[in-house]
Amino acid sequence: MGSFKSSRACLRVIGDSLVPDEITAALGATPTKAQTLGEVLRLANGRERVARCGSWRLEAAEASPEDTNAQVLELLSQLSLDLSVWRDIAARFRLDLFCGWFMNDGNDGVVLAPETLLALGERGIALSLDIYAPYADE
Repeated sequence: MGSFKSSRACLRVIGDSLVPDEITAALGATPTKAQTLGEVLRLANGRERVARCGSWRLEAAEASPEDTNAQVLELLSQLSLDLSVWRDIAARFRLDLFCGWFMNDGNDGVVLAPETLLALGERGIALSLDIYAPYADE
């Protein structure tokens, strides 16, 4: 089994009643991106769209080769250790770690350490995955 070429990871907190400043205060870190329900957002192409939900997102640095375990550690090391804070957030909002895994070949694999899975589970963080096959012209 080969390893994935690279990985991206983003901790997401999502909910209609989410107020980004409250999540920032509770978790102790400034998000990479945040929005409130109904907020008008300007896109890179100059167009505007209205946010359909509130969200607070913290992105880890891209890892090449894939190192999701290190990315989880990078993200969680910036945030509150108080599990009651995490339980409160998880009870009120959707909480997940969104990962993009980019393959080298047709049979690459990933191993998530027990410590990584435990850290996510203790905080009520679901694991969401998108796996990208290699392009034929690469």
